[in-house]
Amino acid sequence: MVSESSAVPTIGSDECESGGDQTGERRECNGAVVHAGSDYEGAETRRNSDDYAVAKAVVSSDTEPRTARETMRNRRTLNDMTTPEKNASPRRRRIPTAAVNRLPVYLQILTDLQLTETTQVSSDQLAALANVNAAKVRKDLSYLGTYGTRGVGYEVAFLIYQIKRELGLLTEWKTIVIGAGNLGAAITVNGGFASRGFPVVGIFDVDPRKVGSRVGDLTVRNLDEMNDFVRANGVHIGVLAVPSTAAQSVADDLIAAGIGSLLNFAPIVLTTPKGVAVRNVDLGVELQILGYHEQMRGQSSSQQNPVSV
Repeated sequence: MVSESSAVPTIGSDECESGGDQTGERRECNGAVVHAGSDYEGAETRRNSDDYAVAKAVVSSDTEPRTARETMRNRRTLNDMTTPEKNASPRRRRIPTAAVNRLPVYLQILTDLQLTETTQVSSDQLAALANVNAAKVRKDLSYLGTYGTRGVGYEVAFLIYQIKRELGLLTEWKTIVIGAGNLGAAITVNGGFASRGFPVVGIFDVDPRKVGSRVGDLTVRNLDEMNDFVRANGVHIGVLAVPSTAAQSVADDLIAAGIGSLLNFAPIVLTTPKGVAVRNVDLGVELQILGYHEQMRGQSSSQQNPVSV
């Protein structure tokens, strides 16, 4: 074991994430002794006192990393981390947007692996399944404070927990849908959202022919009721499944009601205050991008098989 008083050079967080060299020297990273070039390097260990103590045991021990990881699992089980107060993430540096966008992909892959009773996964395996390079996977996971073992990889169950914690998926985020048309109804009855922590608790429309009708287990409410409903039910996310002509007005109403995150299916760029998170899903734009790729593939095929005249 390396004691805290041992003389080791200290490196900054940027160097910690870089992966280091492969010399195997011991250095101090964010307060914990690490092996340069190991999967431990770049781990952001100062999460809280429990995580920090166990992390130090993992990264400082050459003989019993398994015991330390088992201790981590015992201390930080999902059953003990169910309340918002306990789930609240400690203050940490912001993860780059590109890395955040890849975390749900890793989570889906890991969840599928867990269903096959896979308990360990290497960065190379995860990279191949996610269609990215292994160095990028290790970089992304370093933001979580992972404790992978060289030659063994990462524990699937614990990595799932870490990603869920970072994405805020240990808490349910109540969601409402605006627009009870075909798209809004399909989103509302999709059970996959609730299973991932985003239960749809209300659906609204302005069409008197739709108000009062049933969509799944919910009754379509008049949009005029939305403000009071949001405040009474602690809604966090609003889904816009409305025409582009109505999207900005609906977004303004949602924000005024206290909703800070919007999922927008309307083909329009919304204007929102700073601090409001907006994700746009424009199926038309996605089809246009596919059209470009089809055109490029057609050109490549023509060049490889020129037509003789």
